[in-house]
Amino acid sequence: MKKLWLLFVKTYITIGLFFYFKKIEVRKHNKIPKDKPVLFLGNHQNALLDPLLIAVKSGRYAHFLTRAQVFKKPLVAKILKSLQLIPVYRVRDGWQNISQNNAIFSQCVGLLNKNEAVTIFPEGSHNLKRVVRPLSKGFTRIIFEVLETNPETELQLIPIGFNYKNAKACPDEALLVFGEAIKAANYNFENKHEAIKKVKSDIHIALSKLTTHIDGDDYDVVLNKLKGLNANFLKPEEINGCINSNFETCIGLSKERKKNSVKAFFKMLLIITCCAPYLVWKKIVQPKIKEIEFTSTFRFAIALVLVPLWLLIIASILYGSCGIFVAFITIISILIIAILAVKL
Repeated sequence: MKKLWLLFVKTYITIGLFFYFKKIEVRKHNKIPKDKPVLFLGNHQNALLDPLLIAVKSGRYAHFLTRAQVFKKPLVAKILKSLQLIPVYRVRDGWQNISQNNAIFSQCVGLLNKNEAVTIFPEGSHNLKRVVRPLSKGFTRIIFEVLETNPETELQLIPIGFNYKNAKACPDEALLVFGEAIKAANYNFENKHEAIKKVKSDIHIALSKLTTHIDGDDYDVVLNKLKGLNANFLKPEEINGCINSNFETCIGLSKERKKNSVKAFFKMLLIITCCAPYLVWKKIVQPKIKEIEFTSTFRFAIALVLVPLWLLIIASILYGSCGIFVAFITIISILIIAILAVKL
């Protein structure tokens, strides 16, 4: 029953992401093993959309460490836990709660020892900046405990680079890069301090190659230069090469912008046909968003929940007044409009 529930949710989210993103590209340096323990380690830019993309594109039913703040309401907590989300406490949640992470880490160790997959965002928070921030050491503790309790483990560490063309826009484009798998057994935890430093360094270096990494105090200057070149942020290798060459080697970096009046027409048509969810988003939800990183998350939630409900209401009204044929044609037409508005 649990797998059926997860399959249903995964399918529904996959459909939602299809209508939300113009394009989602996935690159995998290795085939993701299905019969070995896997620790997915990704940079974290776009709040909830990052784990959702892993959930539908990794090929594994992973467990996700998620900030405990979202588990406050019992009903919400029950739903999140049914989706294999695990609460983890941060310093900002209060020092008195940090000790609860001991049980959380032990839970993750137990899952990995059962050849499950666990996802952690080791930066510890989300941020739209195109840089891999310093990594916390919590994930290294899980690795150490897995090796300690199961020396024969085949635990794979898989870095994941998230790349968004414009994370605040809709529709957006995304590139998800699964890097080379790293065997946890390669690290010698007899010298725990040095091993932790080595793991953090290796994962940070790997992530910095899988996504755009603008390091240093001149972040805004470099970012503006890239935007001035009309850089395509779905090409992290080329962009990082350009940055590292001090903008001397930037061939093939840009992506020509073309105005698409047909797309604009269908986008306006989509807004008209889905006016109620759109107004809820623009007038009620969007003005209350305090962290810009949550913009796409809440917009996607509106699309995932309110739009289907709105289409159901339209279909019910048309079915009662005009019959099933008119209702069916209308809903199909709206879905076609949505595809054209997003994909063109």
